Amino acid sequence: MAVTIKRADEIEKMRVAGALAAEVLEMIEPHAQVGVTTGELDRICHDYIISKGAIPAPLNYHGFPRSICTSINDVVCHGIPSESKKLKNGDIVNIDVTVIKEEYHGDTSIMVQVGDVAPHAQRLIQVTQECLYTALDIVRPGTTLGDIGAVIQAHAEKNYYSVVREYCGHGIGKVFHEDPQVLHYGKKGAGLVLEEGMTFTIEPMINAGKRQTKLNQKDGWTVTTRDGRLSAQWEHTLGVTADGCEIFTRRSSESFQGS
Repeated sequence: MAVTIKRADEIEKMRVAGALAAEVLEMIEPHAQVGVTTGELDRICHDYIISKGAIPAPLNYHGFPRSICTSINDVVCHGIPSESKKLKNGDIVNIDVTVIKEEYHGDTSIMVQVGDVAPHAQRLIQVTQECLYTALDIVRPGTTLGDIGAVIQAHAEKNYYSVVREYCGHGIGKVFHEDPQVLHYGKKGAGLVLEEGMTFTIEPMINAGKRQTKLNQKDGWTVTTRDGRLSAQWEHTLGVTADGCEIFTRRSSESFQGS
């Protein structure tokens, strides 16, 4: 596993890219209303990212046709924005944004509730965000990747949810997806030991039902839950510091100890 340790100047560029990615999410969230198409959300984000002198990383990445991912209800990840897909009252949607600014990537996603969302869906969204925060809380030198997976899995399963296994967090920097792979399930004490200067994403995908997923064979991207039940995801890009971690994609509504 070739994990790159970032220099101080690279960390600064990660900071800038992460801050812009967070800014894009804060900008787009109010637009996710009943009747708006996911294609329109994509267009607004694309134009905003370009206006900031950055590049939307997903566009043409291995052939992905859009600038953001919009994953609604039972879509786990990699939902393709569409001119015909309108948001409906009660939908939950993950908006996933990755920008490239001065060659470095910032990758982050949020869950948005559209109109009146059922309490069970709100609870899934909340517990999934708690899974992310619980993991961020233990990131520091000496923690293992297994520790991260274990705390996410424990919190999800304690709440009678399941953790998606086929998709995971990843190292990030100049390269969109690099080592290490950051699994959202695992065994405490197992795997790579974290060091200062490592940068990666944590992005738990949590299902209301069973963990199994299926890939849409027609578009080659859209991943849904196999049982048709809801899925939620939150994501941050972070760097390991001397005594914890810095959340590069932190939004203004969030507060983290030590960052």
